[in-house]
Amino acid sequence: MNITTRFCRGPGKNRVCLPRALKASVRVFRISDYDAVLALWQGTKGVGLNESDTRPAIMAYLQRNPRLSLVAEADGQIVGAILCGHDGRRGYLHHLAVSKPHRRCGLGRRLVETCLANLRQAGIPKCNIFIFADNAEGMKFWARTGWRLRKELRLMQVQLGGPRRAVPARTC
Repeated sequence: MNITTRFCRGPGKNRVCLPRALKASVRVFRISDYDAVLALWQGTKGVGLNESDTRPAIMAYLQRNPRLSLVAEADGQIVGAILCGHDGRRGYLHHLAVSKPHRRCGLGRRLVETCLANLRQAGIPKCNIFIFADNAEGMKFWARTGWRLRKELRLMQVQLGGPRRAVPARTC
């Protein structure tokens, strides 16, 4: 699928959209895109990477969630990416990133909307994202695109590999 967006610079109402159109294509994320996508993620503030973002881990994620994760290309370069998957009940978006020169022109929104449409087609009724509490720019983007903060929820996590901290058993 091809989309056309304008090349913009500057924040909010002060942004200047240059007259030339930038052709960007959105397509399925392939493992061959990994190096370019990893570089984009590494250069994007607010994207946290860990052991789940190695090439083998991303390959497994793409295989478990075929045709859901996307990249955006312009002039032969990866300029946007998003991981998208589901567990059969809820959808999840991870690591939305758009290169700085291509931000605030609808490309991030287009990546998200395409993912959400694909999740709807798969019968998934809701989608969740994880966002760092100090990612103000990200929070603004997600709020502008209709997402709401679930203040009644907290994220908890346990590491499944390696030693775990022993928790004393309680007796009743």
